Amino acid sequence: MGTLGLFNSLQAATGMVPHFAPRAKRVIHLFMNGGPFGPDFLDPKPALKTYEGQRPEGTDLRTERPTGGLLNAPYKYTQHGQSGLPVSELLPHTAKFADDLCILRSVHTDNPNHGPALLLMNNGTMTPKVPSMGAWMSYGLGTENANLPAYIV
Repeated sequence: MGTLGLFNSLQAATGMVPHFAPRAKRVIHLFMNGGPFGPDFLDPKPALKTYEGQRPEGTDLRTERPTGGLLNAPYKYTQHGQSGLPVSELLPHTAKFADDLCILRSVHTDNPNHGPALLLMNNGTMTPKVPSMGAWMSYGLGTENANLPAYIV
């Protein structure tokens, strides 16, 4: 029996229920590793034009190989929806749904390598083999269906 199956079996056996009435009935968290570069689509960086081609002084980039200078997105942005969300010319159809999108621009880590940064974002630590967001949500909210896994990785 895999970890997921064991978790669901133990959860059903203990009759785990939430310690409070949850407001959300379901959570769908789609994390797609390897997505497009944010400033090319939904996150313009107008200040980059000033520094394009330069390397930031005094910054320890700690990358695996030498990198070039800063590079600005070469695409035009226009504001869309009541929110005024700036959307790149590369996404004309997505722009129609600007007010229905949730854009995170606050994700940051001191580690420039994607592997550890992904662990930090999804697990809260860069250490492997710790419970993920799905495990904690299943633990806190329980399950409504003993015949389905609480979450899938």
